[in-house]
Formats: sequence, structure tokens, C-alpha cells
Amino acid sequence: MYKSNYLAFDIGASSGRAILGTLSGNRVELTEIHRFTNEMTYRDGHYHWDIYHLFDELKAGLKKCIHDFGVIPDSIGIDTWGVDFGLLDENNEIIGWPFAYRDSITDNSMEEVFEIIEPFELYKITGIQFMKFNSLFQLWAIKKEYPEIIDKAEKLLFMPDLLGFMFTGKCWSERTIASTSQLIDPESGEWLTGLMDKLELPSGLMQEIVEPGTVIGKIKPEISRELDCPQIPLVASCEHDTASAIASIPARGGEWVYISSGTWSLMGLELSHPVLNKPAYEGPFTNEGGFAGTTRFLKNITGLWLLQECKKKWDRNGSVSYPELVKMSLEAPAFRSMVDPDHPDFMNPEDMESAIKGYCKNTGQPVPGSVAEVTRCIFESLAMKYRYTLEMLLKASPGEPDRLHIIGGGTQNRILCQYAANATGLKVIAGPAEGAALGNILVQAHASGKVNGIGRMREISGSSVDTMVYNPEDGQLWHQQYLRWKNIILG
Repeated sequence: MYKSNYLAFDIGASSGRAILGTLSGNRVELTEIHRFTNEMTYRDGHYHWDIYHLFDELKAGLKKCIHDFGVIPDSIGIDTWGVDFGLLDENNEIIGWPFAYRDSITDNSMEEVFEIIEPFELYKITGIQFMKFNSLFQLWAIKKEYPEIIDKAEKLLFMPDLLGFMFTGKCWSERTIASTSQLIDPESGEWLTGLMDKLELPSGLMQEIVEPGTVIGKIKPEISRELDCPQIPLVASCEHDTASAIASIPARGGEWVYISSGTWSLMGLELSHPVLNKPAYEGPFTNEGGFAGTTRFLKNITGLWLLQECKKKWDRNGSVSYPELVKMSLEAPAFRSMVDPDHPDFMNPEDMESAIKGYCKNTGQPVPGSVAEVTRCIFESLAMKYRYTLEMLLKASPGEPDRLHIIGGGTQNRILCQYAANATGLKVIAGPAEGAALGNILVQAHASGKVNGIGRMREISGSSVDTMVYNPEDGQLWHQQYLRWKNIILG
């Protein structure tokens, strides 16, 4: 049976990987080729992404695929987190390093923009949840603080587009990644040039929007020579990692909710149209692009970032693995202390553990003392936030979902998956863990003509990955504790 091979570069805010997908019949076999770290770099008073380090790692992944694993992929595709971007000058040279979304440059941007356009009016135009690091506010902040950068800029490319440009020399904006920017009309899918003009932002920087599954072109000859490989085509997959992950959900029929679980937990519904009503604004929920013209109606929830940051500190006193943390959490008392994962104190603190303890103290709760207690606090708090978000989702877009699909790295945390089922009252289906990479690969397969449409993509996903089912337990207890948690976070 003929096999097709596709290489997905899936880059998150803390790590990246090159995953080879081999399609044969009704299955995709995934092979990890290369894994690397990705961390914000503090430089010249700001947090940035080292775009050159990332590109070197992608080249290393492609070289390993060909020379160590003996596979020349039919195509490559890149997906990353959203909102962040780089700028090119008139010579197509990258201007500095891209700002990282957790940098403080945007601290006052939302309030300054709201002085020009009222928040609900801006929401009706953009359909995007207000977060201070959205591309709109980043561009505003850079124009204000570093006008010389904007004066030099000729093109704006989002992170996967920028890395793709470094491979191919071509410039574009793939729809799903561009839709995270708060600069696109959620109805028409076109750039909001009128809004940008009103805010005196340079709309001429924006590139042509292409649909996921577009073949962009082949890697440059000099890259081909450097890696000793053919000029392999690059496909604009679903370049936002969440859009790729959702494309991989093995869902068939009925109504369902999803959580893409990792550094962030993105919880939402797949819809045929954007939702721009008052409950959506108050949620707040975002309307981002998905595969085949769908809308990802979702909320960004701070996810396992809290645990990742605590673990960095704990590892300085001796390495502790994530499975060990999960096991330890079961030894701590249940529902002793809970937090709102989205509280501003947890955005980018110097010491996450201290921030969590400070929140608990300030809200009159017992302060978690041990590693186990802090870890359990994080897991239970995340599950409560899922319940709260589900209620708000269904207020904005009524429905009767009968299950919750969890995808991404968080699927490997069985305790968090069980807590999600307990808190929401929904059956949880967990998997695939490498959802973003699998979705990226399936979109590449669609572009090559080997897979036709989202239904077939999800059928193949269901045949290719093992999933775990978690049924709700202790419903009355979790409901009582949920009411207590709401009282804590709402004051």
C-alpha cells in the first residue's frame, strides 16, 4: 500500500517538535523526529522570541527526518501559538526579534485603544476576546514606543508565516493564525483596514490571506543545499496550533465541546458562524477561524502554565516529573484552596508558587504549603474554570453538548481529565495528545489530495489514536465546591 509522508513542525510557547506523519489507508502513524525547548528571551528590556533559534531547530528537524530517519516528506507545515508576529523591512530583512506576548509593552494598550473606540463596539467589529497581548494591542504599543520600527516595516508576518518565509522567501497570512490578531472581520474574513486606519495603524503591512491547505511553494535552493535535500513544498496548514488540534478531534455527530489543553486551555465550540452578541462579549469569548470556513468560538483560559512555572522553581531543588506531581497531588486534601487561573497575578510572575499562595491568603483561604497541595490547587481550580466557562459558552450559543473532547498534552494528565468530567458533568474523551501535530499533518494530506475534507480527516484521526473516556463522578460534591469556588473568584 502506498504511503504518504508529511512533516509537521508544532511549536508551543514552551517547546517545539518535528513530528512525521505517515499516512497509509485509514491510519496515520506519528513519529517524533526532533524536540526542542522554546523560551522567551529577555533582551534590551523586553521579552522576545529568538526567531533564528527556532528556524535552526526546524532545519535540524527536517535534516534529521531525511538523513537520520531516511524519509523525504511530501511536504512540511508549521503551526504555532497565536498573536505574535515579526516585521520585515523593504529588503525583506527581519527587524529585530518578535516581541513575546507576555512582555509588558502592552500593559496600557487596551485602555488607550478604548479611549478611541468603545469596547463593545470593538468586539462587534472584531469578535475577539480582549487580552492585552492581542496583535492589535501589540502593534499599537510598538507604534507608540518604537515608531522607528514601524517606520522601517514593510510587511507583518505572524510567527508560522515568518518561519515559512525563512524557508521559502514567500509572504502570506494563513487565515487561522491571522484570525487571532483582532485585525480581521469575523464575518468576511478580510483585514479590518478601516479599523486600522481609525487607530492610525499601518494597514499596508498586512499580507494576502490564504486558506489552510494552500500549497505556498518550495523551500529555497540555498536551504535545500544546506540540508542536502530536495526542494520540498511547504503547505500553509492550520497554522494556529489550536485550529490544527481541533481539526484532529475524532468527533462524529452530535453536539460537543472541546478543550485544547496545554500551556493554555482553549475551550469552545466549533460553529458555522461567529457569535457577536452581548453574552459572547461578556464571556468573554473569541471568534477565530477554523478549517473549512468554520468558527472556533472559544475562550482562552490560563492552563498548565501555572504548573509549568511552579515546576521550574521546584526543579531547582531536585527534578520532579509531571507524572510524579500528578501522583503527589492525590495525597493532598481535596478542595482546600482554589484560585482563578486567569487572575492577572498569574500572567507572568517572578515566582508562580508565591503568587498562588498570595492569592489564597488574600481570599481568606488556607495557604497551600507543600508541592502536593499547590499542584492539587491548580488542577481543581482549572476544572472549576472549565465548568464556569461551559456555562458562559452555552449562554452565548445555546446547545446541549453530550461530551467534552480534550486534546493536546493535557490529555496525559488523567487526574485533570477526571476532574474536568466531574466539574462539567460531561463525559470526557481524551486524545489525541499530539492533536496540533496530527491536525497539521491531516491538513497537509488534504492539500495533497490524499484526504478529502474534515469528515475524512476526523475519521482517520479516530482510527489512528487511542482515546481515554472519563465519566463524571461525585457530582453533588463537585457542584457544592463549584459554588464555593465561584464565591471565591467573584468576591
